[in-house]
Amino acid sequence: LADWLGAVGMPGPLADGILLEEVVPFERELPVLVARSPSGQAAAWPVVQTVQTGGICTEVIAPAPDLDVSTAAEATHAALHIAGELGVTGVLAVEMFQVARVGDRPAYLVNELAMRPHNSGHWSIDGAVTSQFEQHLRAVLDLPLGDPRPLAPWTVMANVLGGDYAEIYPAYRHVMARDPGLKVHMYGKGVRPGRKIGHVNVSGPDLSEARGRAQHAADYLQGVIDE
Repeated sequence: LADWLGAVGMPGPLADGILLEEVVPFERELPVLVARSPSGQAAAWPVVQTVQTGGICTEVIAPAPDLDVSTAAEATHAALHIAGELGVTGVLAVEMFQVARVGDRPAYLVNELAMRPHNSGHWSIDGAVTSQFEQHLRAVLDLPLGDPRPLAPWTVMANVLGGDYAEIYPAYRHVMARDPGLKVHMYGKGVRPGRKIGHVNVSGPDLSEARGRAQHAADYLQGVIDE
């Protein structure tokens, strides 16, 4: 590698600062959200699955569908261990790739850490006993942590991305009237195409129905559909 960099005219000191990442053939992304307090108490929400569209997270499914119990337990244990080793205070999102299990190799790889409430945990606002935001405050204040268990078999979060329409309020009223069980959270950001400006949460016993309702609302808010 050093010889090749030199051949293309890149000086040695600069070459030493290059980081190369291996291409990982993964099956899906599985974020694990945990919280830890200064006194060492920790809690973890169910492992979730994110859906990426064009490199942007457009959907989060809680819990991750068809995830075997052993992989979920291993991934959760790893996330809690990372939080403990780093001495984290507050919420930590450990983004993982699910990969094929070979021999004793785990069925996941840690991809990224986010030491804050995270987009992959927004489902917990309406879908868990204790949301990531409440839990973050409890942890920072070193109060007893809350119950992270889900309130329904499934909760689906669909991100709302900015579209061509700057005025969101009429669409906001429409989706609320069309689906009274829908939970809409807008961030008060200016609308720009592709920018995350809000999200919708839908909880229920049927995953397919929840995904459909959440996606319909997000599409209407984004101006993708008009009915």
